[in-house]
Amino acid sequence: MLKKVFGSAVFGVEATTVTVEVNTDAGIGYHLVGLPDNAIKESNFRIAAALQNNGYRIPGKKIIINMSPADLRKEGSAYDLTLAIGILASSNQIQADNLERYLIMGELSLDGTLQPIKGALPIAVKAREEGFKGFILPKENAKEAAIVDNLEIYGIENITQVINFFDKGETLEQTIINTREEFEKNLNYPEFDFSDVRGQEGIKRCMEIAAAGGHNIILIGPPGAGKTMLAKRLPSILPPMTLHEALETTKIHSVVGRTKDVGLMAQRPFRSPHHTISNVALVGGGSYPQPGEISLSHNGVLFLDELPEFKREVLEVMRQPLEDREVTISRAKFTVTYPSSFMLVASMNPSPSGYFNDPNAPVTSSPAEMQRYLSKISGPLLDRIDIHIEVTPVPFDKLSDDRKGESSVEIRKRVTKARDVQTKRFANSDAVHYNAQMNTKQIRSYCVLDEASKQLLKTAMERLNLSARAYDRILKVSRTIADLEGVEAINGSHISEAIQYRSMDREGWLG
Repeated sequence: MLKKVFGSAVFGVEATTVTVEVNTDAGIGYHLVGLPDNAIKESNFRIAAALQNNGYRIPGKKIIINMSPADLRKEGSAYDLTLAIGILASSNQIQADNLERYLIMGELSLDGTLQPIKGALPIAVKAREEGFKGFILPKENAKEAAIVDNLEIYGIENITQVINFFDKGETLEQTIINTREEFEKNLNYPEFDFSDVRGQEGIKRCMEIAAAGGHNIILIGPPGAGKTMLAKRLPSILPPMTLHEALETTKIHSVVGRTKDVGLMAQRPFRSPHHTISNVALVGGGSYPQPGEISLSHNGVLFLDELPEFKREVLEVMRQPLEDREVTISRAKFTVTYPSSFMLVASMNPSPSGYFNDPNAPVTSSPAEMQRYLSKISGPLLDRIDIHIEVTPVPFDKLSDDRKGESSVEIRKRVTKARDVQTKRFANSDAVHYNAQMNTKQIRSYCVLDEASKQLLKTAMERLNLSARAYDRILKVSRTIADLEGVEAINGSHISEAIQYRSMDREGWLG
């Protein structure tokens, strides 16, 4: 007897429905076809034990299972429940007349309990698109899938619940979530606050500008100057995520199985990989592609501490995603695209010893050593970083001052106000939401300079030998500074401040 059950495969951040056809016939044998990986091929042992321990069995007949489309590679243990229900229905151990109305996924333990799966959110989105009535999946993933409305979500703990649902008509408890309420409930900010930072007013100003326009920033300074401390506090001044951004972010984290029992992610991601990371782990990929750190930090912050310690080829593969805000991974038979619109925050020491030309420093480096150290970061990568700022150690009198600095809440109000201006400005564009994302055409349209400002920028370009890309970056940062001030036109003071934030372009900036 032939029965059809429906599961799903995830590619990139999108899902594809998989039809599992189970045919039970006279004879002996168990044949699984349709490009399953090893985890799926091993499923018959898990299914056999789970059914045996719950009063059912794999029939001693010829079972042929086809996973269609047959040319699409399937991977993982999430098809256990799909296959098990198909085998039971096909061998008439249960009556299941409405199987085609539900999408079923879950990994089985030997006692029949269900383990969580990856990619529940994109699967639920696809199930709704294709008109399924409901989605049956492990209980740990139910909150995440329930974000999708107009689809019945049933989170289950044991295979017997599914069997009784189809065979005996028993009801399953539906998971219902008010997406907006869930989003607002999860909307909280990190414990780190800018009021903890003593001194460093200029750097805080830079961080505010970077947050307001979504600009990439690099902090250069000796050990103990507060680079990491400042970077960790950046998420606390970023504007809250929109519901659309939260859904996008949750989708990516769902694919790698990081959203168990979380439901909707409302906090902007902050990723800080170690400098030993490989280029595949950073950008994404592998023989069976998965999102990398740059995609996991989508709509959030990617912090690269000690930038020159990263392998050069690892940093170079970031150049294209930084520009395009997405990364495309190509394989012989398919191509997947992951979004990667993140804020890059990098920190580095100015030399191997970590100190400037400081006579009081315990170790100093020669100019040649400094140059060799700095040359680990290529010019094209630095070009893509809008703001370069030197961080100097905080003097003792400011360090011991009991007065608290401005809190993240106050800074965030100004940042959010500037972002609101940009949201209105780019209301007609789907791809651009803030200043750092502007293309050349938009820069020409929204960054109009008066004659004095043009002359000032021309002089800076000639003296600092800046590239065309650096020219665009200066204009984008100027636009953000003007937005923070609440003025429409960019003037000379905005241009002057933006030029100051190109430290690495200046000859002899250490001198």
